[in-house]
Amino acid sequence: MKINGDTLIKIIKLGRPMFLFDGFLLFIMGTLLAILFNAEFSLTKFIMGYSILLLCHMAVHYSNDYYDFKTDSLSGPSTVSAGSGILPENPQLKEFSKRFAVVLIFLSVGLAAVFTVIFSYPIEFLLLAVFGNFLAWFYTAPPLKLAYNRLGEFSNALYGILLPSAGFFTLMGSLTVPMLLFTVPLAFSRLFLTNSANIPDMEGDKLGGKITLVVANGRKFGFKFIGISAFMMTISFGLISFTGFYPSILNFKVLTFISLIPLSLGLIGLLKMPSDRELATKYATFNIKSIFLIGLLINSYFIFLILS
Repeated sequence: MKINGDTLIKIIKLGRPMFLFDGFLLFIMGTLLAILFNAEFSLTKFIMGYSILLLCHMAVHYSNDYYDFKTDSLSGPSTVSAGSGILPENPQLKEFSKRFAVVLIFLSVGLAAVFTVIFSYPIEFLLLAVFGNFLAWFYTAPPLKLAYNRLGEFSNALYGILLPSAGFFTLMGSLTVPMLLFTVPLAFSRLFLTNSANIPDMEGDKLGGKITLVVANGRKFGFKFIGISAFMMTISFGLISFTGFYPSILNFKVLTFISLIPLSLGLIGLLKMPSDRELATKYATFNIKSIFLIGLLINSYFIFLILS
């Protein structure tokens, strides 16, 4: 396949850069939390650790677009849906997308193995990378096809745990109970994000055989679940503050307040519950942008604490 400038742009779009940014925010969140727990910052570890995650995260998008070719073709374009929309218009890139995903997975796991050896990290670091790439491939790939068998939302909730944990592990050298507890509200944020992204694709996903919560129960139920997910995220942040596991400078009231942004949007969607695709997509778009925003705000708050 000849790769010119136009083809290269399409290949980049296949990687869904907007959602890669979301993963970057979660990884940074984990590294910043590690620093708040007195981990020493290492630029080498940070770059290598994020490269492992980036390769895995990119693999998700390239393999998903390959295996979601039918459903994406039926759904039609949307700025917030799970597919890039590139392959239905450029089917000549379909095989490339699959093969590139495989290459990315091998690079991710290989780099994780090198990282583990160089820094004498426990084998759990490598296993975390292997598990993340396992989810990346089998999210849509057979035989598991998690997103097609009512496990897509659960898989994405796991990413709310894995991505920040990877950042924390990269600098701290281990996972701790406070870190894992911190990922609980982040897992709910993934449910909020995933179901919002599934809202525009309901018709195409249904025709393509993908069984999401939105497909199985309709958009109105989807908005109910989105609202509940936002509520649980806020409640989780509030309850964590009572554990006493965290540095005294970390005020969870601030994090709880920040989480009110998606909660407000979730409650609006819960009240309106639009079933029309065009209107529902507008609500879903605001939901997704709010998750990016709170990621920026939480990281900004962590940086403020570190620099204070």
